[in-house]
Amino acid sequence: MDLQSLNIFVQAAELNSFTKAGELLGYSQPTVSFQIKQLEKELGVQLFDRIGHTINLTDAGRKTLMYAQQMIHISREMLTVEDKDISGKVRIAMADSLCSPLIADSFSYFRSKYPNISFEIKTAGTGDLFKLLDHNEADIVCTLDTPIYNTLYKIVSEEKIGVHFIVSKNSELAGKEILTISELTSQPFMLTEKGMSYRRLLDEYMARHSAEIFPVLEISSPEIICRLVEDNQGISFLPDYVTENAVKEGKIVRLEAEGYSGEVWKQIIYHRDKWVSEAMKVTMEHLSSVMLV
Repeated sequence: MDLQSLNIFVQAAELNSFTKAGELLGYSQPTVSFQIKQLEKELGVQLFDRIGHTINLTDAGRKTLMYAQQMIHISREMLTVEDKDISGKVRIAMADSLCSPLIADSFSYFRSKYPNISFEIKTAGTGDLFKLLDHNEADIVCTLDTPIYNTLYKIVSEEKIGVHFIVSKNSELAGKEILTISELTSQPFMLTEKGMSYRRLLDEYMARHSAEIFPVLEISSPEIICRLVEDNQGISFLPDYVTENAVKEGKIVRLEAEGYSGEVWKQIIYHRDKWVSEAMKVTMEHLSSVMLV
């Protein structure tokens, strides 16, 4: 008897459906049915009456459900205790624009689960991030750039991200389908620092068209830039995950530009020779869950 089978049984009993339990847990209906039959065989009792396309708990099933719920609850409590015992400092080097998902949005949750783990976070450009990794001055690197593939590094997880020009819903450009180079160069741009990942994409795009942008504001925080664009203070070029909420709320409009197609990648990476502590392992799992969709 294992916890997986018990959990499938509990969900099937609570939802009164093998199909719904499978949808919730990510299994097919035949898999759920097979697991239940194996559990019945192991326990030597029938857990469900199966009549037509309906299922109902038997008396033995109701008793088993009570014990199964208690066992699952106890196992979760045990995992919580183990989580709180994991300790250590984890040094994370990352692109500046990736800080918000980790710090502003989810740090308190991580601290409640792992109170004995501390973070040391450094922000830098991609080249400097890997210098920190190579000199063992960082345990984990989180990048936002062209994908890095090197046998020296282990990729924990990665995700392709779109990057778009953005304007306020009130901008005169909001109704445009495709921006021309001349329209772009005449706009007041607010951008991240020169040479930083997606900013470099923009500069390379402009260079291919023998054009140049002179921003009215350069700042490391994409969140501040996004708010200024919402207020119709200018135009910018930001990755989609930064602007997602503002776009959904109708405050910002994403625009295409002639001859432009670009993307960056979020990657979570560590050095192949690095010993992975428990603290580092759960941190990488957390980073993957909050930074990647």
